[in-house]
Amino acid sequence: MSHEIEMKLALGEKGPERLLQHPLLRAGVDGAQRLANTYYDTPDGVLEAARMALRLRRCDDSWVQTLKTSGEGSGGYSRRREWEWPVAGGSLDRAGLAELVPFAELGAEVLARLEPRFSTDFERRLWRLELAEATIEVALDQGEIRAAGRRVPICELELELKDGDPQALWSLALAFAETVPLRPADASKAARGSALLNARWAPAEGNGASQRLHRAMLALDALADSGDDTWRDVAREALNALAASGHGEAGRLAAMLENRDWLSVDFGRTALQLAHRLAS
Repeated sequence: MSHEIEMKLALGEKGPERLLQHPLLRAGVDGAQRLANTYYDTPDGVLEAARMALRLRRCDDSWVQTLKTSGEGSGGYSRRREWEWPVAGGSLDRAGLAELVPFAELGAEVLARLEPRFSTDFERRLWRLELAEATIEVALDQGEIRAAGRRVPICELELELKDGDPQALWSLALAFAETVPLRPADASKAARGSALLNARWAPAEGNGASQRLHRAMLALDALADSGDDTWRDVAREALNALAASGHGEAGRLAAMLENRDWLSVDFGRTALQLAHRLAS
């Protein structure tokens, strides 16, 4: 078992092109992979309710099984537990799952009812940055999520801490945000796939500052995948409530959402600065 510490950022339409021009990445890609992933749950969504994600991933001719539990954080930043191991033949290793504490708590009946629920297929381009404070893996993912005959695009940037100070993730994200249109993304691929499967996007609850920012970012994730403009209103409402509690940047973000082309360099930079301040 390990802890995954990462920053997830959704990119605007011109995001990938601008990212590839960034000085930190101009030396060239360190690697590229085509990743096909199948996510498993019970028909009634027991894992989702327990805030777990179970994935079987194919990369070239090898298969890896991963279980992730709920994380902590908002504004794109998260820290969560992760178990990952190779499997043979593209089938779930149910015996291995049964030995993990989170699954032991759910019981054998849940294990027996696991089935494929949705899939993701994307190209991942990788860079490994050796910075003064940390080693960070940068992953640009482009592809799609497929569930129940519906599809939504994947266009996101993941910054994963491999070694060093977690604050370096914020510094790197802000460096990219100076020239790349992006925003913090709080919904994982698993959460997005589950929402697409059920055609149901649920807002986050809570009235704390970080919870309101989390609600706003999840609403923007839902807006992107559902196309329902109601979610823009949910995001604006959460940001205005945050502004009323003394966080002026949130009010500026809410005002930017009035524009159709709101996902700009200014929006991303302001959102990250606010998220960083709240996290600190």
